[in-house]
Amino acid sequence: MGARIEELDRLDGYTYLTVPERSTYLAIMRLFAGSLMTDLSAQEVADALNGNGEQLTVDTAADRLGRLVSWGNLLPSSHAVRVKSIAEYHRARSRYQLSPLGERIQRQVDEMLASADSAREISRELLGLVAAGLARVAEQVERPGGPDPAQTRDVVVTTFAQFWQFRDSVRDFYAYLGQVLARYDLDAGEYAGFKNLLLDYVESITEEVVLLAPRIERDLDRIWPQLPALLARIDADGDGLVEAAEAVGVTVQRTRGREVADWEALRAWFRDTDGRRSEVGQLRDATLRALQSLLANAKRMIRSSGHGVSRRRDLLRLAGWLDGTDADTAADLFTAAFGLYGARHVGIAGDPEAVVPATESWWPAPAVTVPVSLRERGNRAPRGRPTGVVDRSEQQAMLLAEAAATQRARVTAAGELLSAAADLSAVRLSASAMSLLLELLAQALGAGDPAFGSAATLSMDLGLRCEVVGKPGATLVLRSASGDFTADGLSIRLAPVEATGDG
Repeated sequence: MGARIEELDRLDGYTYLTVPERSTYLAIMRLFAGSLMTDLSAQEVADALNGNGEQLTVDTAADRLGRLVSWGNLLPSSHAVRVKSIAEYHRARSRYQLSPLGERIQRQVDEMLASADSAREISRELLGLVAAGLARVAEQVERPGGPDPAQTRDVVVTTFAQFWQFRDSVRDFYAYLGQVLARYDLDAGEYAGFKNLLLDYVESITEEVVLLAPRIERDLDRIWPQLPALLARIDADGDGLVEAAEAVGVTVQRTRGREVADWEALRAWFRDTDGRRSEVGQLRDATLRALQSLLANAKRMIRSSGHGVSRRRDLLRLAGWLDGTDADTAADLFTAAFGLYGARHVGIAGDPEAVVPATESWWPAPAVTVPVSLRERGNRAPRGRPTGVVDRSEQQAMLLAEAAATQRARVTAAGELLSAAADLSAVRLSASAMSLLLELLAQALGAGDPAFGSAATLSMDLGLRCEVVGKPGATLVLRSASGDFTADGLSIRLAPVEATGDG
């Protein structure tokens, strides 16, 4: 209960933001937060604020500073004061400095005011860095002799800083998106802009998360059994501030990633835990709700554009005009209101092969195609200059260069496979080599069934032959930078085409 009361007391630090004089309090707090370990008296505060357009007496400044001390935002300073007169001593004897709580609250206030009513961009590239960092930590944990403490600590701290920034940017963006889509006053232009934002930007973010989340979960599963030992080893490497703080009984807030709770929060972002949906699942739900809100706005705009909306008031007004005027004017009003102008006949030849009697009604007669230029402008003359032949030589050169680069990469991958052909399970293949091997494996399996002997395929451009042989009871494991591949009852043989005797 005591700890609960202490937490509520810390909320008093936000009081200066809710009182009527909050503009003055905010100016005072910004004055203290403008530099590190600022030490000011009431006289100095009044002079500084009066120079910026505020009207503040020394007595009022002293009262404001005293209230900030009572709320926990400021602390009386113990800094020694050197003065040259009694009057100067009375002006400077009470000095103040920021408390840790006051500094943090003011920093949060400035960040909130700077980002109000703006859409924060999601730092999606950070998620890839997080995945790469966790993969490096997993490799450090599993290597013989254990991880290097200093190197692993740097990777852990950097990874958690990147993840927390990514997480906060996701939350801020979706909060802004929900605020916008909840509006019912979007016009057509705003709706089109937010539609593109949702369908393009949000879709790319969701695809990035869905792509990397399984990889991050696998690396966390590799780290988790060794996590307590990993954190203990990092701590044992030395942490001067923690050791010094423990000696005097001061609590230190650790850097993110140095506590088990930080790792649990990271894991809960990607995996359901304790009956609570993961943040990845909540991200998908939020995207679905955003799409539903987008559709609701679309339906509203369609209804308000005239389709399906009652025109009773407009029709009654038109009826009043028609009733109060003469017949000719009423006919003109009716024609202008409903667009019922006289028929215009255009002499266009029909299909010469279709024989249509002159007595045929226009209702069942086949329609005649009217050119767009005649229908819209009343003449058949073409407009503008004819389109010139597009020069696509640059695009062709680029495609040829891409094809050559792709072929070089395939040749390099084929050379890597041939160099490891003696024992594919004993090496770690590159991503391109694994992709080529899986391609050859699929072609071989499509050409035959290893259960009845073997199946083979040839790649003449690469000079490579791949043979898949049935081997009951055996397990084939291929490791690569892009993941592992396991197959039961199969064996793969690779050889150059020249060595096989195949022409």
